[in-house]
Amino acid sequence: MPSTFTRRRLLAAGATVCLAESSGCLDAIRGATGSDGGGGSATGDRRLRLSLSRRSGSLADRYVTDLEATRPDWDEEAFAAAVAGETYTTQFREPFFARENPKYAKREGTYYRLGSVVVGEREATHPVLRLRTVGSPDELDSVPDHAAYDELHEADRRAVSIAYKAARARGNVGGVPWGLVERGGYVYRSDEAVGASNLVGDSGPSHVEYRGTIYRVEVSRETFHEPVYRAEVEPVAESSDEMEAVLRARFVDARFGRGDLSKTERSILRDARSREGYAERHPYSEAYRSVLKRLHRRAYIDGNVRKDAFAEPDRPPLVLYDGEYYEYRLRFVTND
Repeated sequence: MPSTFTRRRLLAAGATVCLAESSGCLDAIRGATGSDGGGGSATGDRRLRLSLSRRSGSLADRYVTDLEATRPDWDEEAFAAAVAGETYTTQFREPFFARENPKYAKREGTYYRLGSVVVGEREATHPVLRLRTVGSPDELDSVPDHAAYDELHEADRRAVSIAYKAARARGNVGGVPWGLVERGGYVYRSDEAVGASNLVGDSGPSHVEYRGTIYRVEVSRETFHEPVYRAEVEPVAESSDEMEAVLRARFVDARFGRGDLSKTERSILRDARSREGYAERHPYSEAYRSVLKRLHRRAYIDGNVRKDAFAEPDRPPLVLYDGEYYEYRLRFVTND
């Protein structure tokens, strides 16, 4: 079993089966989580709130990318090469950044799904910039010679602004933007940035000033083993209608129209589109239970299932209601 199948997800899967099979199984889950299902009685102040947010336009407007109008440049190069049947690889930089969320592009009437696959690794040596806090010029007895941030080359300004985030976080509670910060600093990966840098060379300044603080500059050359990606581009549709159908199948969780609903169910969905959303205490009304079933969220019907027993989705799920797209959220709340 993959390690990513966490205890939380295991409990979530168990909760779903229990709801379908027996109420007694829920007692076992309560014992495993050390909870009665919500920090107290399900019939207290806790309510299940449904919020709907309409998304105008088509799904293609959101997910079909104009590569010629976006950065980075290598995405357009990767796409053109793959469509022409050529192999296009990148080192470290992932084509299309489509690992978690699929991307699509259109070219000459055909829609393509964009992606990439790791096909190897390469060893590379890159300079790594780390900053060490010295202090404010007003507080120091002796201010070391330093370069001002505005005097630096653009490549170095970017490096300093990212390495600063790691320096600021050392010894403090909080995180840093991993992905930008690497190995506790900033990695110069492009030859152009290294060539233009004043900080990387041996004759560069030993200190820089950024946001009113003096930092000591540390540069080391380190070995990296970087993935090699091959761009993959596959045709998926030949018209806008076909593309929309592909995206509906990929992203829409539930679909129904006004004619399928009772007057009370329509009222619930109307209130759910308001700023406050729509909420009820357990046991829920028959109309609310019906709405939850239509959204395929039957696990929430039992008021003792904790919200945090379920893994949060990467994005709010979509429902197609009366021909329009809505993102929706379900959340247990208490009285404000």
